[in-house]
Amino acid sequence: MANILKNKRIIVGITGSIAAYKIPFLIRELVRLEAIVNVVLTPSAKEFVTPITLANLSRNPVICEMFDLNAQKGGAWHIHLAHECDLMIIAPCSASTLSKLASGFCDNSLTTLATALPRSVPLIVAPAMDSTMFVNPATQRNLNILRNDGIIIIPPVEGELSSGLVGIGRLPEPNILLQKIIEVLSGTHKFEEKTYLNTEFTESSDTKELTTINYEQKLKEALEKSIPSIADSVEKDKWNAELEFTKLKRAFSGDDYYNALAGKKVLISAGPTIEKIDDVRFISNFSSGKMGYSLAEEAKNLGADVLLISGPVSIPPPKNVNLIKVTTAQEMYDKIISNFSEYDIIIMAAAVADFTPSEKTEGKIKKKMTGDKLILELQSTKDILAEIGKNKKNNQFLVGFALESENEIQNGWIKMKEKNCDMMVVNSANVPDSGFGSDDNTITILRRDGKEISYQKLPKTLCSIEIFKNIIELIGNN
Repeated sequence: MANILKNKRIIVGITGSIAAYKIPFLIRELVRLEAIVNVVLTPSAKEFVTPITLANLSRNPVICEMFDLNAQKGGAWHIHLAHECDLMIIAPCSASTLSKLASGFCDNSLTTLATALPRSVPLIVAPAMDSTMFVNPATQRNLNILRNDGIIIIPPVEGELSSGLVGIGRLPEPNILLQKIIEVLSGTHKFEEKTYLNTEFTESSDTKELTTINYEQKLKEALEKSIPSIADSVEKDKWNAELEFTKLKRAFSGDDYYNALAGKKVLISAGPTIEKIDDVRFISNFSSGKMGYSLAEEAKNLGADVLLISGPVSIPPPKNVNLIKVTTAQEMYDKIISNFSEYDIIIMAAAVADFTPSEKTEGKIKKKMTGDKLILELQSTKDILAEIGKNKKNNQFLVGFALESENEIQNGWIKMKEKNCDMMVVNSANVPDSGFGSDDNTITILRRDGKEISYQKLPKTLCSIEIFKNIIELIGNN
């Protein structure tokens, strides 16, 4: 399939919003897909993202001021840039900038450039703000004006907001923004033009009816629901933003971190195993493979040669990673044991079954064969982590995972010693929406140097970054 973004000139406008921390990742993907990206900031946007980071990512000077010398290549820069581009997106777009766009108020470089766009150039606007600001009648009027003017609106999503409240107003994730850009350029976009100005469509089984929404009541409910978690929510957003910016700075400042695994070979296990009872039934667990797959992607980003040995999962593997698919604990054991001696770093993130039926029945076990009870005899599967720990070389680094429901840390240290691991990642089975099947995880890292580092609940992608930061530090201290 042709790359629709290749050589397309995209203008990315950023306004003053905490959600601005997501946009460097959008810019990185646009550049990776060979788009030519120019970034324009409002003055307040510089409080949330730095021009130097964006310039490194976009590989072009960032325009911050109307009379910025970087933009003055001769003549009216905003006219030339507007006429040369194929698409402009403003994300996040604040309530203030929405108002200026709706009224044609050109008081900064971003709104001036947006106003200068020819009618044939698509303009996408992705609002992001707190719920009370988004559902404000003035904001909704401005959005309706922009829609009527032919501007494409990507509506915000519901979730935790930087204020600590929960509601409509979050900027969609960068991959969603990227997909919308591709849809617009390819002419396949279908946007839901939804208004929150006191009304909302709700669908029943046989008709659509227009229902009045009491937004004051909805916001009151959100406030009451969110008060206990405001401090945690704000701290989580702050921590995530700092971590992602740290990652970006390292990636584009020549920091050794992002070359740390060049020339290294990393083996990672992921996902569940399936142990057959008969031809239609089996024993397994709720592992989705997301943690192991995130680790494999991060290892590849760090320059490693990666082998991913995975049980049955429903997620796509990372690109440019060698993948071996297995089903049973025995197959997982065979593939790992036959390969691990060639690898520098071995990370056992798979949820391998501890037991398997002693006998596998051919066909289907019928109820009439068993009566009211089916008694299964189970036997232990081979301990892959213990086998690697017993046979690993001095220059190999072994990471184990421990899912615990009680005495998590104590049991993690015991397992780390018994299995001869260099690092143990302890998952808590008691944290809601964390671990198996979730996009998030709550981990504590135990290290061979005695350090113990606990993290709040984080996306598994960010857990992977933290895990590799610790691995790299320990390898460097050898």
